[in-house]
Amino acid sequence: MTGLDPASLRPRLPSPLQEVEDERWARRGIRLFLKRDDLIHPDLVGNKWRKLAPNLAAAAGRPILTFGGAYSNHLRATAAAGRLLGLPTVGVVRGEELADRPLNPSLARCVADGMRLHFVDRPTYRRKAEPPVLGTILRAAGAEDAYVVPEGGSNALAVRGCRALGEELRGRADVVATACGTGGTFAGLAAGLGAGQRALGIPVLKGGFLTAEIQALQKAAFGARQGDWTLDDRFHFGGYARTAPELDTFAEDFEKRHGLAVERLYVAKLLYGLVTLVEEGTFPAGTRVAAVVTGAPFTG
Repeated sequence: MTGLDPASLRPRLPSPLQEVEDERWARRGIRLFLKRDDLIHPDLVGNKWRKLAPNLAAAAGRPILTFGGAYSNHLRATAAAGRLLGLPTVGVVRGEELADRPLNPSLARCVADGMRLHFVDRPTYRRKAEPPVLGTILRAAGAEDAYVVPEGGSNALAVRGCRALGEELRGRADVVATACGTGGTFAGLAAGLGAGQRALGIPVLKGGFLTAEIQALQKAAFGARQGDWTLDDRFHFGGYARTAPELDTFAEDFEKRHGLAVERLYVAKLLYGLVTLVEEGTFPAGTRVAAVVTGAPFTG
């Protein structure tokens, strides 16, 4: 059925690669490019398209159940995909206490797009990957027949889908950098790059656990670790959904310089980290750095 084919949503692929002039890079002899994955699709923005599309195809018309926090970009993207493709969607939301509160703009958007929300307590949410716990959640949500997509959309299918991101950048940059949440986009990106290219990940969560997660995702998707990649854990600004006045000031300045609306929870941290690394002399003169713009600001 055409309506269940993600390609029917007409994504803009490959996404544009745009060079930007910025004296902070130029004075070090470094060229900065933005990989505009935020322009792939107006509703399934950036890496959400790359991770969701293969899972939507695998669902083959079954309802989609997935997980996220109260401000999850992934939940919004899944809800939008369900609306566009005519698929039922269920969002399992972390925090049972939220069930009795007015919906925030992010969750309200999910509901407007037809997603049915199911709130669970935080201890249960932490154990959602355990088969008995997952089974209990599915029964409680009335979604035992659903196709399950993990939090952030990161599974082996998604990682293989994100490999195309690296392939689109082969020969076009020396270092390709992206912000990392659950690690699926980065795992695929690193696998898709060519010889002599390096992937750099900027985690937006604190804890230093992501290296093992990315290795596990690559093993599930490809059988082993793939590509030349490293992480820099210094730029999470306190953890997921955390920002700081310094980060906001930086993002506002970048927006004025380049006319790009900067998403704060991922993209701003990536760009801030890159500016810091440039100032530290991390990249030799002549290096081409491509920053992946994985999303756009949510406007409510």
